[in-house]
Amino acid sequence: MINLRAVLYDGRDGDGWIPVTDGESGAGVFRSDDGTRYAKCVTAGGVTSLEEERDRVEWLGAQGVPGPRVLDWRVTADGARLVTSAVAGVPAHRVPAARLRAAWDRIADAVRRLHDLPAGRCPFTRDLTRMFAMAGDVIARGAVNPEFLPEEQQHTPAGELLARLAPQLEHRLAQEAAETVVCHGDLCLPNIILDPETLDVAGFIDLGRLGRADPYADIALLLANSRETWPDEGEANRADERFAERYGIVLDRDRERFYLHLDPLTWG
Repeated sequence: MINLRAVLYDGRDGDGWIPVTDGESGAGVFRSDDGTRYAKCVTAGGVTSLEEERDRVEWLGAQGVPGPRVLDWRVTADGARLVTSAVAGVPAHRVPAARLRAAWDRIADAVRRLHDLPAGRCPFTRDLTRMFAMAGDVIARGAVNPEFLPEEQQHTPAGELLARLAPQLEHRLAQEAAETVVCHGDLCLPNIILDPETLDVAGFIDLGRLGRADPYADIALLLANSRETWPDEGEANRADERFAERYGIVLDRDRERFYLHLDPLTWG
């Protein structure tokens, strides 16, 4: 557990934070009692990772992409605390299918704008070589969460799942090199905040994995996650095609599946 008095308390509002999550890694997320700020706290072993997240938040904000702002950064002997502004609105996974459908073009446009940022100017990467290395490390530590895997893969050894993807690696690396974009890195509906009135994208949150990557690293996650909102497979397929049309691509289902199967192996 994180020592809140040591990491979160700053003499002004240490008692005004409400726990949101308390991750197994020792990280914790807290919301200010007025709802305007979030604090993410880590123990000493997580300081570097949180510092990198801070840098990503600052960089993306400087590009004109809506999202949180860094309000405070604090390091102690116990760990570190990052305080960011809340993005006003509702997470996209909390709206019903009809509202998500109405917002869908706006979401596609916002993703396209993110991906259109000059990738060469982005100082962060989550490229495929790094993702494969992360997956290998997570698997070696036995840390793959089977609940993150597609249902049909949950009883297959994680090492076998990664081995199935390895023959595609050279081809996918070539695709990535040809089409590298600035990716969110965890582009699921909870990380897309909508204006509840206009349904415009108010901002992207949870930016710890932002960096240069293949656009399908984002697209695969978004389309898969949105299936939890659409009422049936027919609606989901229509939404996929509408997203692709608005974004400006013809969906490559094999490429999408590759990233959808790789991503769950990199968390742990």
